[in-house]
Amino acid sequence: MQAMINPIERITQNRIIQLFQKELGYTYYGNWEKREHNSNVEEAILKQNLLQRGYSETLADKAVKEVCDLATTNSGNLYHRNKMMYSLLRYGVKARPDLGEQFDTIFPIDWNDFDKNEFGIAEEVTLSKGENNRRPDVVLYINGIAIGVLELKRGTTDISESINQSISNQRELFNKWFYTTVQLLMAGNNTQGLKYGTIKTENKYYLSWKEDEADNEGYKLDKYLKKLCQKQRLLDLIYNGVIFDAGKKKLPRPHQYFALKEAQEFVRRKEGGIIWHTQGSGKSLMMVMLGKWILENVANSRIVILTDRTELDDQIERVFKDVGETDVAKTRSGKELMQFLTSSRPRLVCSLIHKFGNKTETDFDSFIKDLQDNPVQTQGEIFVFIDECHRTQSGKLNQVMKAVLHNAVFIGFTGTPLLKEDKKTTMDVFGRYIHTYKFNEAVEDGVVKDLMYEGRSIEQNLTSQTKVDQWFEAKTAGLNDFQKNELKKKWGTMQNVLSSKSRMEKIVADIVVDFSVKPRLRSQNGNAILVASSIYEASKYYSLFLNTELKNRCAIITSYNPNAGDVSLEDTGADNETDKHFIYKTYTDLLKDVSPKGNKSKTETYETDSKESFRKEPARMKLLIVVSKLLTGFDAPPCTYIYIDKRMQDHTLFQAICRVNRLDTDDKDYGYIIDYMELFGNVTDAINVYTSELDNEGFTEEQISVQLKDRLKIAKDRLFTALETVESICENVASPKNDLAYIHYFCGNTENSEDLKATEYKRMALYKAIVEYIRAYANIKADFITAEFTDAEIRRFNEKLDEYLNLREIIRIASGETIDLKAYEADMRFLIDTYIKADESEVISPFENISLLDLLEIDIDQAIESLPKGIKGSQEAMAEVIENNIRSKIVEEHLLDPKYFDYMSVLLQELIERRKQETVEYRNYLIEISDIARQVNQGKKDDIPKSLNTKGKVALYHTLDGDEKLALVLEEKVQYAKQEGFRENLAKQKLVKKAIFDVLDDVSKVEEIYKIIDAHKDEY
Repeated sequence: MQAMINPIERITQNRIIQLFQKELGYTYYGNWEKREHNSNVEEAILKQNLLQRGYSETLADKAVKEVCDLATTNSGNLYHRNKMMYSLLRYGVKARPDLGEQFDTIFPIDWNDFDKNEFGIAEEVTLSKGENNRRPDVVLYINGIAIGVLELKRGTTDISESINQSISNQRELFNKWFYTTVQLLMAGNNTQGLKYGTIKTENKYYLSWKEDEADNEGYKLDKYLKKLCQKQRLLDLIYNGVIFDAGKKKLPRPHQYFALKEAQEFVRRKEGGIIWHTQGSGKSLMMVMLGKWILENVANSRIVILTDRTELDDQIERVFKDVGETDVAKTRSGKELMQFLTSSRPRLVCSLIHKFGNKTETDFDSFIKDLQDNPVQTQGEIFVFIDECHRTQSGKLNQVMKAVLHNAVFIGFTGTPLLKEDKKTTMDVFGRYIHTYKFNEAVEDGVVKDLMYEGRSIEQNLTSQTKVDQWFEAKTAGLNDFQKNELKKKWGTMQNVLSSKSRMEKIVADIVVDFSVKPRLRSQNGNAILVASSIYEASKYYSLFLNTELKNRCAIITSYNPNAGDVSLEDTGADNETDKHFIYKTYTDLLKDVSPKGNKSKTETYETDSKESFRKEPARMKLLIVVSKLLTGFDAPPCTYIYIDKRMQDHTLFQAICRVNRLDTDDKDYGYIIDYMELFGNVTDAINVYTSELDNEGFTEEQISVQLKDRLKIAKDRLFTALETVESICENVASPKNDLAYIHYFCGNTENSEDLKATEYKRMALYKAIVEYIRAYANIKADFITAEFTDAEIRRFNEKLDEYLNLREIIRIASGETIDLKAYEADMRFLIDTYIKADESEVISPFENISLLDLLEIDIDQAIESLPKGIKGSQEAMAEVIENNIRSKIVEEHLLDPKYFDYMSVLLQELIERRKQETVEYRNYLIEISDIARQVNQGKKDDIPKSLNTKGKVALYHTLDGDEKLALVLEEKVQYAKQEGFRENLAKQKLVKKAIFDVLDDVSKVEEIYKIIDAHKDEY
């Protein structure tokens, strides 16, 4: 039989068997190819171990019988049998030594002391109970229970074949019964290393372990078997990492496992912190794993999970119940939440975060003070998990949480790093980072998909300025200068912000065409989201799609719920339909045939059904039109394209574009961003922030504390300065400083236009100073008590705020510097739809077919701030930045392939000369420079032969003037001749150079080729 096994695979397997015995300390049970009755529970080994651990013969026999009965049963499906077995192994077998005696718990595996278990392996384990025999290469046993299976292939066979073999083994046709006990499935070879999963894991979700990446000794297969199968690690992974979630068994990804280990240390020190794991990398399961560990390992522990999204609130409760945590409650009110916290049960409480802040603005500060003076007597050691902590931590909610849960440990979870002001306040509440896992790491690990960007421009042109001028003249006849200016500003804003009907029609036509031609949309395996800038525009888009082939294949999901009160009589200026009327009509039409389900409204039923269909049936639900709903926390693997017609930045933008980065079927290579709002600079800025090192990852608790004090000092100074400024502006108002005195000072005679103009500068100064006071007040209000203000000072700040807000309104009204713009909006909407026409869309992305992460690698993102109709600012300055970035990349890569990068340098220089001589149009320049950037980035032309599948081979091909055959012969000879450490050893270098000469027979070429070999350190 041995002669039939591929020698390479056999040698690998022998090496792995030795590794398990000599380096990991496993017992070798032998080659069980011809052994009969191989099973997933070796009864003799299990019983012997139980007796050695001190269990009586009677208890050992009962435990073995219960484990064996469950391991060999045919009832239920594999998932449920495996779940029951896991529970039995983890929590033990309950049995009585004799009738009438107390129950004892017998643990088939000793989870607390790994040395008391017997770890063993067998190879070529023939399984004959199924309809067809199969023979796993290596099976791992703990106390005779089959815990892991390893399938090996030779280095030239793709690792996915090993995975597919493991998957097929779990079918009824083969040996499904055997996998009832199995916790860990592994597949490996010498070239791709090791991947792991568990029962029923799909091929695409098998994971690579990642640890100590700098260690490059030996095969990656051996390295990661030693990491995963080290005895303590294996027990820890199974005991603390296995999750059964809604019909799917899951193991932690490496970043989740290491975050769990880091968080455990923080918890032991009673220190809070922040876990930043990028969008789509499994934050909910991270919460569950950490929550489980805390409840089991911290005495009297209780967990409060706070989120500001109903959907996530439901999901977290469901997942905890699925993993066996039944002592879970969901609060329905703030009062109920307080009751839960002051009693000892339940141990786990899920709550929507706004339930903490249910007090009105007026009595909020006294509410906080009451709580601090009379702290609520909470029961147990409380740990607070806060989802998307950058959104929910600040402001008055922050105060309430700290006041109510003053002894709690706060752990924040976020998919985005902390930006700008968020960073300060979030770190004040939660402390430093516990663990980070950035977007580029997730893409590299295959956890999420990379993103492709395409900018599209649609020009809008005013067709009749005369008609618009006539309308303004008629409408503004009775208005003062201020009101006229405000109306013109509103018109300018509406032109810039609102889409004309013509523009929206072009976008709709674009999207319909995309569904016929774009990858995954054409095949109906994928679908798309369109982000509109308002509920009105979302409704308008929906109505336009009803006239296309996407009718009945698209849905609108916003925060709107139709209510007849929305369309009460409004002064709309003309007899035009208002935005509210249009939205109301759109929703009532689409909901008329919807029947409410359960206790849900029509709108909720429609949304739930649409989302479910979008997730599971992309051919039936092709497009969701949204405004802000679903842009966070909505996971839909088929979603491949996001069309953006809304201004966004920072957290919101990053979370939105990550709707398309989830893994799905093999044909999903990227998530695609189609941008109609010229957001390129914002997108690349966001991606850059989410991949860069954090400036505060290594902070200590003391440094965080110093930061808080510094921030509060600055905020206090700002508040006092702002208050003094307003008071000094009002200082010269005559006594008794009542309404009339203020009006006389800031307006003069309100019936005299000359007076109003003469005092305008005073009003502008007042308005500006009051706005600054409002901002300074809002910036520190959440920290009034932390900043150690006295009660009298806080009262004064609050009173001054009300006083100055009232003063501003009095002066604005008295001076006529107010206008009800709503009366003009419907007319202006009509003007936009009638007199603004849109051109066909035009792709304006300068770097097509380069993913966003690749763009970042060559710093192109810094070259372009945005891509409007023509690039804003100086075209020459932009061009020079782009050219310098590409030139830097050419210099950096030159040693790897001198001939190719010399050629690219010439191309770049020629294009620069043409640009400077203005012999190339700027748009064509962008196309050409993007092509150069792409070729520089990939290090080769598009027509390179497929046999040249490494950078080293490509460089040899270029240096040998495109001789493919010669390049491959030279590669083979060099690989054969090179010896370990040749770069540091002259004698070994000579062997490599002799091999080069033997092939080329040209002394002048030897040094040139050797430099290339030397530069490609990862290949030679």
